[in-house]
Amino acid sequence: MPSIEVKKCEPIDRALKRLKGKMEAEGIMEEVRRLLAFETPAQRTKRKARATAKRNKNRFRWTLNDRTKASEED
Repeated sequence: MPSIEVKKCEPIDRALKRLKGKMEAEGIMEEVRRLLAFETPAQRTKRKARATAKRNKNRFRWTLNDRTKASEED
């Protein structure tokens, strides 16, 4: 469970925004939304395909970045 420390003189809404950001980053909000409603098999397939596409996009981006760094060093 993500936690945050509320800084001295920090507005509560700012602290809640930081907490929400952490929860989104860890995928907690997506999991809660998924568990609240029934998901059809077609929706599940689409969700998994989107997640795979996102992972592959990030993986490609970082491998491309590594290749450009290697070519700069040569």
